[in-house]
Amino acid sequence: MNETQAEKRVYEVLESLGVSFLRHEHPPVYTVEEAKEHWKDLKGARCKNLFLRNKKGNRHYLVILEHSKNADLRKLTERLGEDRLSFGSAERLQRVLGLEPGAVSPFGLIFDAKKEVSVIIDQELRQAERVHFHPNVNTATIGLSFSDFERFLAWTGHSVRYMTL
Repeated sequence: MNETQAEKRVYEVLESLGVSFLRHEHPPVYTVEEAKEHWKDLKGARCKNLFLRNKKGNRHYLVILEHSKNADLRKLTERLGEDRLSFGSAERLQRVLGLEPGAVSPFGLIFDAKKEVSVIIDQELRQAERVHFHPNVNTATIGLSFSDFERFLAWTGHSVRYMTL
């Protein structure tokens, strides 16, 4: 599936769920630092998404937190009962979520039919009125209410845990 189709699928799913969202186009961004310039006028939490795997490579995690926070992977490893967590490779990201590096997003869960990914969300995001993510491409950012985001996550059927990160 190409990027245009992957992005279009996000909008189809959100519209089928009755979720309203705002789309903001911008040049391609690959890091939070690059994205900050284009996010400055967006109201709500601008999120970063970390695609992680355990040491054996048989469990995958999508960690979602506000862009200015850092996840302590050692503590997260302990709390999840893993022996080690590391970032998933570009090939693994493509295979599991159908995404390219720089476009990691919870909307990639649409393509995880095997439900290989567990979602970990920073508890503080529950306070956000709106959350912002890439729609499976790094040339746009979409914003939606947190309650609509939770509705999307429920639709995916993935395991979701809230933790203080």
